[in-house]
Amino acid sequence: MLKEYRTLVPFVRRYRWSYIAGIACLAVTSGSQILIPQFLRRAIDAVSWGGFDLRTIGVLMIQLIGVSIVIALGRFGWRYFIHGASRRIEAELRARLFEKFLMLQPSFYHRSQVGDLMALSTNDMNSVRMASGMALVALFDGVFLTAGILGILFVQSPRIAAIVILPLPFITGLILFAGRFIRGLFLKVQEGFSSLSQQAHEMLSGVRVIKSFVKEQFFLGKFADSNAEYQGRNMKLVRIWGLFFPLVSFLAGITTLLLLRYGGEGVILGSVSAGEFVATLSYLEMLIWPMLGAGFTVNLLQRGAASLQRINAVLDETPEIASPPDGVRVMPSTAISIRNLSFTYPGASASALHGVSLEVPEGSILGILGRTGSGKSTLLRLLPRTDNPPRGTVFVGGVDVLDYDLKTLREAFGSVPQDTFLFSVSLRDNIGFGLDDPDETLIRHAADVSTISRDMQTFPDGWETEVGERGITLSGGQKQRVAISRALAKKPRILVFDDALSAVDTETEELILNQLLSERSATTSIIVSHRVSTLAAADKIAVLDQGRLIQYGTHAELLTQDGFYREVSLLQQLSEQKTYTDPEDI
Repeated sequence: MLKEYRTLVPFVRRYRWSYIAGIACLAVTSGSQILIPQFLRRAIDAVSWGGFDLRTIGVLMIQLIGVSIVIALGRFGWRYFIHGASRRIEAELRARLFEKFLMLQPSFYHRSQVGDLMALSTNDMNSVRMASGMALVALFDGVFLTAGILGILFVQSPRIAAIVILPLPFITGLILFAGRFIRGLFLKVQEGFSSLSQQAHEMLSGVRVIKSFVKEQFFLGKFADSNAEYQGRNMKLVRIWGLFFPLVSFLAGITTLLLLRYGGEGVILGSVSAGEFVATLSYLEMLIWPMLGAGFTVNLLQRGAASLQRINAVLDETPEIASPPDGVRVMPSTAISIRNLSFTYPGASASALHGVSLEVPEGSILGILGRTGSGKSTLLRLLPRTDNPPRGTVFVGGVDVLDYDLKTLREAFGSVPQDTFLFSVSLRDNIGFGLDDPDETLIRHAADVSTISRDMQTFPDGWETEVGERGITLSGGQKQRVAISRALAKKPRILVFDDALSAVDTETEELILNQLLSERSATTSIIVSHRVSTLAAADKIAVLDQGRLIQYGTHAELLTQDGFYREVSLLQQLSEQKTYTDPEDI
């Protein structure tokens, strides 16, 4: 269990003075609490002996009030220092986890569920906070109070102390026994929470599809089953925990019975004063918290270890895509060279690309055509190292992309992917997303080029219109045009369109392409499309099929050759005549 806490060691070192101050305050609080029964002993003995006066009681009351003030200040102190440190550790560990999320490669997200990652960032972090805060309080408080109380009891009346502590070994054994089960059960609870979060995320993200297929009842049933399973896992943990506390309380109650039997006899025989008896009874009541606190500590530490085990599994992931130690920070040019590129996704049995070779001079436009699954998107992901290409196969400006500093390489690209993702912020913020200091003129110009500016009057709040999660309030064509604007606004040196005009009509497509061609300057562009009309303006066109380059040339050259490109062109011309517009189904 303790090995999982290695992740927290640097944080504990950083906040060691907060923990030391907190423990000091805790010691003052616990030490002051131990004094309270002594005031009771003195007051009761004074009453029982008949030699007391109001002055004696008044002095004891003033002293008791003073001790209470010290306890209050000490309690505030340990809460401020220890809980404050645990809150900061939670925040920094969450930030470290989020940073790790941003560094990890796509293959990690292919095998991970969003709900599980969300649970790590929320529920598991709460368990770590409790383990680094309240568990320490319960542990120290339990040890300190137990040692202090037992010391006083043995000094006060060794015989009675030896008798009343007989149940303590059984309580210790019970705590150790219960701790063996708690971690495994809590790990299953956290996994259940992750599954529940994943289902909720999936259903909320796909609510339109669910409604359109009238599958509400199916998903309600599916969620109810997961919810019931999560409840069942919690109940297994609750049963262990619910049995544990009553047993500890029962064993602690036996100590009181032993005191009544043997301590009461001592009072009757005169070997124990009434004040000592009441003080001992108070100490035994105070001992119940350390006993329960020990179980509480085990529970929190086991929960924290289970959560840290899940968190450490992510933190221990080694990013496959990272900047080299001395990465190139200046890109000489944007000329792209692809040399005998073959690529296979991890775990896949077939290659996505086979021996592809291409040359894209700086400032030129490369068009790419191919059936679904031919490797077009894979090729585009390898250029900015979203996935890692084999060494010696992909070059930008004559430099292997593996030798670039990642920031330098990726800042050169402006990409519009197939799956258009927009953030739930305003249209203006989405377009200016790639800019550190968004310029209004630049944003509006990018919107003009993509033609999204002509739709502004239809949006309720114009530029400040919130687009909703993933751009849910926009049409497919509007989302694509906002994404195009976002890519253009950062003035990239290399512009990549991955079928980025598929959701716009041909008239809008022509307007956008004309704007792009008029502002080409030195920008190197790669355009993937299923429409021959989109690719016609490219300097060179590559045709891919099953990961292989099967045709390469200009639009005019490919039209004269028998092959896939000419077939697609003829079919699309025929489709336009017959108003059939699905060139992908050929």
